[in-house]
Amino acid sequence: MIEIDGSYGEGGGQILRTALSLSCLLKKPFRIFNIRRSRKKPGLMPQHLTAVRAAQIISNAEAIGGYTGSTELIFSPRDVKSGDFFFDIGTAGSTSLVLQTLIPSLIFLGDKSSIILKGGTHVPFSPSFDYIKWVFAPALEKMGVEIRLSIESYGFYPKGGGKIIAEIFPIKEIKPLRITERGRILKLKGYSGTGNLPLSIAERQRDSMKEKLHPVLESIKCPVDIEILSASTPGQGTFIFLQSESENSIAGFASPGERGKRAEVVGEQAAAEFLQYYSSNAAFDSHLSDQIVLYLSMCKDESIFTTSCITGHLMTNLWVISQFHKFDYTVEEEIGKPGRVKQKKS
Repeated sequence: MIEIDGSYGEGGGQILRTALSLSCLLKKPFRIFNIRRSRKKPGLMPQHLTAVRAAQIISNAEAIGGYTGSTELIFSPRDVKSGDFFFDIGTAGSTSLVLQTLIPSLIFLGDKSSIILKGGTHVPFSPSFDYIKWVFAPALEKMGVEIRLSIESYGFYPKGGGKIIAEIFPIKEIKPLRITERGRILKLKGYSGTGNLPLSIAERQRDSMKEKLHPVLESIKCPVDIEILSASTPGQGTFIFLQSESENSIAGFASPGERGKRAEVVGEQAAAEFLQYYSSNAAFDSHLSDQIVLYLSMCKDESIFTTSCITGHLMTNLWVISQFHKFDYTVEEEIGKPGRVKQKKS
């Protein structure tokens, strides 16, 4: 049985989610301890429990320790099955993170799977639905993986209640990625949205983003289209999302609103993330880099890509993957700086 120290490196919930993904995919049981030990509320939270239970259902696994606050889990999968699944987090926990846990093991089956998830869709510390649809899914497509995404309801903190639908199609193998040059930026587009709040807030978010981007827009010389969106939701909330489409890659930058956070700050934060990415000249934003290395570790041909920032999250994820199967990787540059990643299945 594989032993995973959940406090390693970044020490967050991604260690658990990556372990669940690879356990189901490779049919390898694992024990994880010290789950989120350094967090303010250590152990499993509802979002993590949904990921565990969802992985348990699709793989007919045995799970010991799957309860709120648990800092240890033993997970033993059997055969993964395709099908139509519904999972309700019950809180504003991230639907995107639960979905990302399930995709790797479902793509290698013979039939399409459909997943409906309820919970948070635009919440802090997780990729928004827009990021998954407009950045992560296109990156998967470059690797030969097809997923189709739609949203029926938006879920904001603290009420949640969002609803997304994902269709996951079967493939035979992962294709390598070799993208080291971003190329010219062709288009900037996105959404500034509010749910059950005045649209004027969304307009202020958009305007503050454009104002912060103004110094570089003249040099980029590309269209900027930020759509104002009224989001259907059982709660209240705001968000902004910016997609950067270049000749060779797509990147995304998001900021959720929250009580007491001015609309101008929401827009400025997303713009600041884009500016950091733009100045790095890298192909991928730092969040996408974290999310694709699991897939590329399953590819027999070498992949190489540049990222706007080598993060502790990336290094931790690479370590977790290495606990489940052999793959070769090198990371050029230190944490906190733009860098280059090479990897392939051993």
